Amino acid sequence: MTNSKTFGARLTIDLDAIVENYKLLRGTFTGEECAGVVKANAYGLGADHVAPTLYQAGCKTFFVAHLNEGIALRGILPEADIHILNGPLPGSESYFAEHRLVPVLNSLGAIEAWKHFAQSQNGRNIPPSDIHLDSGMLRLGLPPDEINRLIQEPERLDGVTVNYFLSHLACATELENPLNQQHLESFLSDVKILPETKKSFCGSSAIFIGPEFHFDLARPGAALYGINPLPGRPNPMRQVVRLQGKILQVRDVDTPQTVGYGATHRVTRKGKIATVAVGYADGFFRSLSNCGCGYVGDIRVPIVGRVSMDLITLDVTEVPEQQLQTGRLIDLIGPHYDIDAIAEDAGTIGYEVLTAMGSRYERVYSSNNG
Repeated sequence: MTNSKTFGARLTIDLDAIVENYKLLRGTFTGEECAGVVKANAYGLGADHVAPTLYQAGCKTFFVAHLNEGIALRGILPEADIHILNGPLPGSESYFAEHRLVPVLNSLGAIEAWKHFAQSQNGRNIPPSDIHLDSGMLRLGLPPDEINRLIQEPERLDGVTVNYFLSHLACATELENPLNQQHLESFLSDVKILPETKKSFCGSSAIFIGPEFHFDLARPGAALYGINPLPGRPNPMRQVVRLQGKILQVRDVDTPQTVGYGATHRVTRKGKIATVAVGYADGFFRSLSNCGCGYVGDIRVPIVGRVSMDLITLDVTEVPEQQLQTGRLIDLIGPHYDIDAIAEDAGTIGYEVLTAMGSRYERVYSSNNG
């Protein structure tokens, strides 16, 4: 068990909120099954805690990006269906069979290699596969010319068991973007001609576009962790993370003093500056210099000066003295300043804020279920 006194900051992860978010997504989705995306260590929050929590809540299918993530997850969830989005690299096929992992095949070459592997094993203990059709992102997945060849040469799939044809939207967070409909029509035109099997098309945001995007399996990720799947609209998800940094020192200041590296902030009035034990080595973005904030209770305290490797400085002039003791926690992500708000101030997205969370925080997993 960790000793909270040895850490400079605390990251609290609300597992009950993740469960509620999953249930909301599953309830909104009209298809057969709602999976959980736990790649990048469950978006930085700890797959060893998040995945079992989701499994107990009824989520039986999971997606990760890399093979090593899938192998680690298999050790945590012996009975789950685990899909590997990046698919097999050459020579890695046997690991998929050994650990019962479903590869997402992203090219004709990958399909051919998987077929040869299955033939070499005489089909023994070979997991099914998914096939990713690129509907317009120009990223992973079979491009149009390869899709056409697969349609014209269906024997390429002889001996390959396909669980899902899947694709992905480029602009799902923009609910009215015409590209969403274009990508949907592209996907529909392809799967209409390809062999009949289940389909998976939507991640977090696409669940909210409409049931025509739903098909058989949803693959939500970001929304599980509290990121708003509907930017510019009220967030339907519960917040999952709370980041609190400890006050190391409070200084009385007066003009014409400056704060931090580069003297980028100049004090213009008598006040107080708190130095807090969080910095960019913890994944707290340097771009929050002179523009981010924290909260002491309900009082907003702006970041002044540059974010440095281990420290930030905040103007706490408006905070009563008795709330500024050394060791006191200041909210850096919390009820008044959520994951999307800090991402906006940092000039990035909530995904990056979560996945950048450093290893130096005390991690506290909160749940009423133990």
